[in-house]
Amino acid sequence: MTRRLIRLTADVLIFSALAAVHAIAGDTPAAPPITAADQQSFDKWKAELVENRKEKWLPLAGLFWLKPGKNSFGADKHNVIVFPKGPDHAGWLILQGKDVSVKLAPGVHATVAGRPITGGKMEPDISTNVTIVEMGSLRFHLIVRGERVGIRLKDLESEAVRNYRGPDFFPLNMNYRVIAKWEPAEGNRTVDVPNVLGDVTPTPVSGTAVFKLNGQEVRLTDLSEDPKTSLFFVFNDFTSKTETYPGGRFLDAEPAANGTVVLDFNRS
Repeated sequence: MTRRLIRLTADVLIFSALAAVHAIAGDTPAAPPITAADQQSFDKWKAELVENRKEKWLPLAGLFWLKPGKNSFGADKHNVIVFPKGPDHAGWLILQGKDVSVKLAPGVHATVAGRPITGGKMEPDISTNVTIVEMGSLRFHLIVRGERVGIRLKDLESEAVRNYRGPDFFPLNMNYRVIAKWEPAEGNRTVDVPNVLGDVTPTPVSGTAVFKLNGQEVRLTDLSEDPKTSLFFVFNDFTSKTETYPGGRFLDAEPAANGTVVLDFNRS
């Protein structure tokens, strides 16, 4: 699912101290046995996570905020927007209000949805039909963040993609797969979610998952875009100090059903 607010890139980085979940430690109770199906499901999830990062995040090659009027772009350093590769003078990105159109320089080849283009209006990532311009191994599309309008650039031949071997994982431990009680939010409750760009967005809260882990009650607030499709939680635990990302940990879950939510922290 594409998230409008929550991303694992420099575009949006969210920290929310929603809970302090115990890290895997020696004082936890004996874990239920791991079945072959448990291990296969976990391995499948890990492989999908790695491929998702290779496809969506590791190719990221730049974020360029547009100025009103013409913004020249290409590999030449004299352009307003300097790409890491490609034609020296690829064309212009023209910003009028929040509308952006692209105009390619003569002889520059690019496509949108497989069709050659010479220019045209670009639909941003907040639309249902985002325009992705393909130029060699480069891909770029329009993003809108508050009052700012920019171009997000990817390079499918990125060295980061070629060299990525995936993150390290804690061993699978079934103690960290819990069934939580689901408490739907009352009224139109929101929480303010900041990002590294300085924007603060009121985010609707659909409810809270309540459970006990190692004898401690924990409450996690959902920050998903569409709770009917999936739930999304941000939290930090004791591993954040030394072993995991200090800004927080991220966990997806299936929608609530019959008043409960299944949370598998092995997949955070």
